[in-house]
Amino acid sequence: MTNDLFSVEGQIVLVSGASRGIGRTLAQGFADRGATVVITGRVAETLERTAAEICPPGGCVRAKVCDAADAKALQRLADEVVAEFGRVDTLVNCAGVNKRMRAEQYDEATYDFITNINIRGAFFLSLAVGRHMVKAKSGCQINIDSLNSHRPLKYIAPYAMSKAAMSHMTRCLAMEWGPHGVRVNSLAPGFIATELAKPLLSNPKINEWREKNTPLGRPGTPDDLVGVSIFLASKAASYVTGQVIYVDGGTTCGLFWPLDVG
Repeated sequence: MTNDLFSVEGQIVLVSGASRGIGRTLAQGFADRGATVVITGRVAETLERTAAEICPPGGCVRAKVCDAADAKALQRLADEVVAEFGRVDTLVNCAGVNKRMRAEQYDEATYDFITNINIRGAFFLSLAVGRHMVKAKSGCQINIDSLNSHRPLKYIAPYAMSKAAMSHMTRCLAMEWGPHGVRVNSLAPGFIATELAKPLLSNPKINEWREKNTPLGRPGTPDDLVGVSIFLASKAASYVTGQVIYVDGGTTCGLFWPLDVG
């Protein structure tokens, strides 16, 4: 086993939706391991603060404002990063939103808000970066999926639909770009204790259900996703593409019915 098998040192890594939560933690995970990281988000002030906070001593974390729902802006973003750094080695497609309500309560604007970012934006960012990767005959893309692509949860229909589409997007692009040396995989988190999710996970009823349906017992943290992301971006995963890897504490491994056999 060579010392650099799991290394991402020197890589140029682009992370969308990196102002907070999972995206921020993954960006920091790459930066801490010697990658040059470009983070994107919609709010300049938040993005610049994040870049300053996660940049390790002697490292490089650059902030670029971009609307994940704007396909033309995503192409400009990819072109700017390649013009500045020469390439993108790894794309982490992390921008995502959700709103919980009954299916019949969603209106057009809310549906478009969710799907324009979660799947339309993810697709066009993949294409924008992928064009450069195909030309370079090298690259890795990691799409942040969800356990909802395995089985949907209630009251988040557009979100679950967008994540199911992302799984197929991952497979489709992996098939098309594999011959050009570009790998595309998905990382699907389970119940992750981000700031946005904490109110939900602190609900006693929800937390009890989660504990009973997670073999490892505890909720995940964004840090639990770093190792898999580094693996997928490294030489160690050079023959891994088109896969959806669930990092969920075992939630998707089966049905957990209330039977106690003593």
